[in-house]
Amino acid sequence: MKETEKKGRLTRVLALTTLIAAFGSSFQYGYNVSSINSPSEIMKEFYNETFYDRTSDYLSEFSLTLLWSVSVSMFPFGGLVGSFLVGPMVNNLGRKGTLLLNNIFSIVSSILMGCSETAKSFEMIIVARFLVGICAGWPILLGLTGVPAGVQLLLLPFSPESPRYLLIQKKDEKAARKALRELRGWDDVEDEIQEIREEDEAEKAAGFISVLKLFQTRSLRWQVVSIIVLMAGQQLSGVNAIFYYTDQVFRSAGVETDHIQYVTVSTGTVNMLITICAVFVVEYLGRRFLLLLGFFICFAACCVLTVALALQDTVSWMPYLSIACVFSYVVGHALGPSPIPALLTMEIFLQSSRASAYVVGGSVHWLSNFIVGLVFPFIQEALKSYSFIIFAVVCLLTTIYTFFIIPETKGKTFMEINQIFTKRNKVPDMYPDKEELNELPPATLEQN
Repeated sequence: MKETEKKGRLTRVLALTTLIAAFGSSFQYGYNVSSINSPSEIMKEFYNETFYDRTSDYLSEFSLTLLWSVSVSMFPFGGLVGSFLVGPMVNNLGRKGTLLLNNIFSIVSSILMGCSETAKSFEMIIVARFLVGICAGWPILLGLTGVPAGVQLLLLPFSPESPRYLLIQKKDEKAARKALRELRGWDDVEDEIQEIREEDEAEKAAGFISVLKLFQTRSLRWQVVSIIVLMAGQQLSGVNAIFYYTDQVFRSAGVETDHIQYVTVSTGTVNMLITICAVFVVEYLGRRFLLLLGFFICFAACCVLTVALALQDTVSWMPYLSIACVFSYVVGHALGPSPIPALLTMEIFLQSSRASAYVVGGSVHWLSNFIVGLVFPFIQEALKSYSFIIFAVVCLLTTIYTFFIIPETKGKTFMEINQIFTKRNKVPDMYPDKEELNELPPATLEQN
């Protein structure tokens, strides 16, 4: 088989393995962000009735709001905990083993959510949201989170393990070759085996920069600040306030109750379609442009939505404008703020510091997500129609930061990207440990 044919070939095993892995893991994130939204009023009623059965008294409005916001925000809190567990689990169990073990959290949470109404326990829902966060009819709707986990648990064992894990960590060259042959669909995998070895040698030569050292290294200062700002801006811009509380947002905007579920579904559909589009345009338009465009659209949408909410009682067509603003916001966020920060993390950090950078970025992501999920109901209650002004400010500040600080990384090597940050960090060397770059093979520098 020709080399060009090999590089462009997507085998059935590779495609199925990717789909199974994504369905049982990445799908969980999107599903559990949104699934809590639609049954919110029924669940609040369940919380109140359960509390009444126990105490012969109903929850105060503040207590009910707090209990509900805790239920919502337990998912990102679990995600924060899970982000710290994933590294050791992957090193000890491999990628496939980690995904399989991860399904236990999802299945247990599914059982807890599904049985919560029968057991008359809202505490089970809160614990389940935390467990499914570690993994990343209304009780039936929540309990369906176990379905993709069950599918993955049944099918993933038949998929090959990560060749890199088998070769580098298990030292099983025979098994690594077998896995590569299954994934690629051809027998000659020696070039890839050698590439994995060279990458491992390059990583060993580069060493490892811990999270603490990442913050202490002057030549990485603006890279770290940039990832923190972008990840915080991604979540504090209000995207999950919309997805967690879509029905509540549309209800306050004056949308008729019978129409809310259709508008909500349409919002999720638009988000999916624009995200797919972003995959195809990111190499054409560039990362920086999509970030600027996305955050500015979100800023404008939040401003107009604030006006629409403020005037909804005086102008009859304002609910339609509110819907248009929410859809515009979702389009803007899916174009850049949602997908680009994680991609930039990979492009502006060398292999030796990349893992720690992902820990920092992931922690900021989940912590910001947790804060939004916890406090948004109280913000909405306090500020009413002006609650989205806060998100507009965040979007504007992130846009300004991106304009002045974030470079375009499209088509640039790591060396070129690092030269830009070297000037910003005002350091003479290209990287904190100069010998790190000297020991890297040229191909590795191009890839990074």
